[in-house]
Amino acid sequence: MKDIIVLTGATAVGKTELSLDLAAQINAEIISVDSMQIYQEMNIGTAKASESERAKINHHLIDFVSPEADYSVSQFQEECDRLIFEIKAEGKMPLLVGGTHLYLRAVLEGFMLPEIEPDYELRHRLEKLAESKGTEAVHKILAAKDAAAAKKLHPNDLRRVIRAIEIYKQTGKSKSFYKKKQKERSPRYSAFKFALIRSRENLYQRINKRVDLMMEQGLLDEVESLLDKYESLSDTAHQALGYKELISHLKGKISLEEAVHEIKKRSRHFAKRQLTWLRKEDDLIVFNIEKEDKSEILNTMIQLIKGEKNYEQEYQKRKEIDF
Repeated sequence: MKDIIVLTGATAVGKTELSLDLAAQINAEIISVDSMQIYQEMNIGTAKASESERAKINHHLIDFVSPEADYSVSQFQEECDRLIFEIKAEGKMPLLVGGTHLYLRAVLEGFMLPEIEPDYELRHRLEKLAESKGTEAVHKILAAKDAAAAKKLHPNDLRRVIRAIEIYKQTGKSKSFYKKKQKERSPRYSAFKFALIRSRENLYQRINKRVDLMMEQGLLDEVESLLDKYESLSDTAHQALGYKELISHLKGKISLEEAVHEIKKRSRHFAKRQLTWLRKEDDLIVFNIEKEDKSEILNTMIQLIKGEKNYEQEYQKRKEIDF
């Protein structure tokens, strides 16, 4: 028996429903692997499991951080390690569910990036440079210091580009250096690793519908309430899908129609990046939830976990699935 179970996939693919059924049948507790669901009062836009769903199955690492507070990957790793130990000590199985792959990798492989203090002066200066000369100008600074990181990061992913420059400035080593060291480590946990996929077209349709539903459920009111209650949101919370765009709208920078359009567009781009990560992941058994019956997917997962099916054989059978 492996240490943990991982269920991942792109945003809006359908992880929550299946995870609840799986957890119920294998006596598991769910650990959320989502960098935005950690925040309190950010409910609609982060698509958290409902109160009734959480009442059925114990969920962890949801709703425990103030929107004003910064929260690091290393903190998540530490909390997750503690929970895995406690859940297993109770004779249950830890089921890690979510699509924040940086968090997931930190748990599975270890997190090597150093703990450094935010350099707000540097961030402000680089943000001003991006405003005046475009994000390409900031990206060129990163390329001169860490060509490998620059190659992987799009110039418009300004927050991560700036963070990579910040790491180099404070440590004298590139982000790529720490990533390489991380890959050289042995896995920290053995894991059943499952992913749900859909066709790109179907996934994007689901994302667009989800955004429309979130707006109907009152996402704009939720964002307005956060701005009224808190002096400022943390950098991470401020960047959350849906919240960033609606904050811009509430500040008069863009219309509501433009904000909703940007939420959908940015969500699709995020899903595309998630799929890119999934393609690179080893030993990941992929299920096409659009083409395969949900009950059959669930049964196959349970058989693999119980050892009634061979994990390696199933992986080899499915590793050529295109997505």
